[in-house]
Order: sequence, then structure tokens, then C-alpha cells
Amino acid sequence: MPLKIAILGTRGIPNNYGGFEQIAGYLSKGLVEKGHAVTVYNSHKHPYKENNWNGVQIVRCFDPEFLIGTAGQFIYDLNCILDTRKKNFDIILMLGYTSSSIWKNLYPANAVVITNMDGLEWKRSKYSALVRRFLLYTEKLAIKSRGFFIADSLMIKNYLDEKYKINTKYIPYGAEIINDTNEDVFSWYKIAKHKYFLLVARMEPENNIEMILDGFHQTDCDKTFVVIGNTKNGFGKYLINKYKNDERIKFAGSIFNNRTVRKLIAYSYIYFHGHSVGGTNPSLLEAMAGKAFIAAHNNSFNKSVLNNDAIFFTDASDINKIIQHSARNQQEEMMISNNYKKIGSEFNWPMIINCYEQFFYECYAVKNTKEIIFNQTYVTE
Repeated sequence: MPLKIAILGTRGIPNNYGGFEQIAGYLSKGLVEKGHAVTVYNSHKHPYKENNWNGVQIVRCFDPEFLIGTAGQFIYDLNCILDTRKKNFDIILMLGYTSSSIWKNLYPANAVVITNMDGLEWKRSKYSALVRRFLLYTEKLAIKSRGFFIADSLMIKNYLDEKYKINTKYIPYGAEIINDTNEDVFSWYKIAKHKYFLLVARMEPENNIEMILDGFHQTDCDKTFVVIGNTKNGFGKYLINKYKNDERIKFAGSIFNNRTVRKLIAYSYIYFHGHSVGGTNPSLLEAMAGKAFIAAHNNSFNKSVLNNDAIFFTDASDINKIIQHSARNQQEEMMISNNYKKIGSEFNWPMIINCYEQFFYECYAVKNTKEIIFNQTYVTE
């Protein structure tokens, strides 16, 4: 039976921001190809202005974040939720909970609401202690909302299940295997194959970008270090200013062409992954799919994905040693191969889309069964 599905909680598709936008794009397109009717809610500021994208219906809602900052996200989510109340969706997938859980009492009663619980937002160092307490509060609100829950990391699933005594569904992100022989990208960025290090991340403190660049900056390595990510926020501007005198460090800004990013990944000498908070990070999976040799921050989230198929660091001195002493050998090539195989067996989009579809059907069946039991009891009484 085809389902009517709405996806909320992102700035919209096609992706020009981050991880949830990426999964919204792949998932919505894949579900449409399976015969479902899918609607994705976009910010009215999103540059894509068509009403349909690869068969996915686009609904634009007013997003005042550009006027009032972060508080605008709460209003944007409210506008999206209010619009879903006018429609007859079977499934509403909330990607994230921070700015939507406070409106949980307004979720449409006729739909199954499923929340992807994102990372442990209240642990992010960029937030003040007061904001972190609020984020922990919104996590609790999300759990109290009627519905079902998804975690993209086994670490997050275990945390949620243990703390809140729920049964969270584990569904990771995916990555796409891309074979592309176009090498124009190297002339565009004025770099040579295998002569640069690479990092792809949002410019946020918990992604340890400064630690990684400090470790590189302290070396006399003649390779280039390419950093991909939006540097227009305060932390991004700080990093640009700090390393402005090191001509080896190139800030490339945001790149949302997946083939371009994958090409840069494939020919990097080492891909550095500094993310320390969150679940199965999309950029890490892209690096694995791109056959990069990976150096990752030493934490349980990264290790649950990479196992022993990477070198791990905890501080700038570790970065320094990795850069000074790394050399491609048989062991490193085996790590690359093992990570690539994981994409095919654990983290590929067709498998992820199938998992979401199956979970949607299971949740829909559970909700309808509960309603039948309730109605029969009510009539009997």
C-alpha cells in the first residue's frame, strides 16, 4: 500500500546545508521511486523554487531565521507542523527535535509521527550551559511526544533506550558509490592529486577543526590542507583569520556538488574527520565510499563506524605525528578497502531507504492496531 509521507525538520531539498538535508533528498527520492507520495517541507529562503523535485512535492513555509536568528527555526517548524494539519499524511518524519518538540501537542492526530533523534545536541560545546540545559529539555519533550523514534547511531540508540526505557529503531545514514573520471576539480582548486590533506565539516568547535589545523600548522609539511565547509559564521571567520599567514591551508567554502567532493576525497592523501558529537556522520561515510585513508577523532561514535580501519587522534600533537610519519602501506590500503566494503554492506542508500520504508509500515500498522482496539473497547463499553 502506498503511503503519504511528509518530511519535516530540514531547510529543504536539494541539499545546500547539511546531513539532514542530505538524507531528506536521498530518502524522499527513493521513496517516490517505490511508489509513495512524498512531501518535503522547505524554507521559503531555499534557493530551489520549483514545486517538484524528482517526483517529490515541495511545500515552502515561512522561515524567519534570517530576520531573528535561531529563534526563527522554532517558528519555521511551527509553520510546517500547522500545514501538515491541513493534509492527510499517513507518516510524518521529523528530522531532529530541538525546534519542533515544543510543538508536540500540535502534531496532527491522524498521522504516525516518527522522530529521527539526531545527535546529542546538548553536548555540543558551541552552546552555553543554559542552552545545553534547554536542549536536554527538548530531548525529553521529544521522547514524551506520541510516536516512534529513530537513531542513526547504535551509541545514540543505546543511550536513548537506557535513559528513557524506549525501543529506538537504529537506521544509519547512507553513502553513494560514485565513479567519475572528471578531473577538472584539481585545476579549479589548484591542487595536485595525493598532495593534499582534506577535511569536510561545519565550522563548529566540536568538530575539532582548530585542533587538526594546529597540528598541521606546526609541521613543515609541503602538502596543502583543503578545508570544505561554510566559513561565514563566527567560528569560520576566526579560523580564516588565525591561519591567514599559512598559505598551505585553503578554505574552499561550502561545496554541495557531491561528485566534486567525492573526487577531492578520492585523491586526498589523508582525510581528517574531527567530529566528536553526534551519530553516523554523513561526511565520514562519504569519505569511506570515496576510498579515503581516514584519520578520525578518537571517540565512540567514530569507532562504532570505523572499528579499527582508521588511525585515531585526540590532540594536535597526534595530528602532527600522523602528518609527519604517515605513509601508504599494505595495512593502510586494507583499512581503505574494509571501509569501502562497509558502504556496500551496511551504509548504502538502497538499504537505508528500505529500512525506513519497512519501519514506516511497521509503525503505521501499530498505530492502526491500537486505534482498532481502542474503538472496539469504546463501543463495547
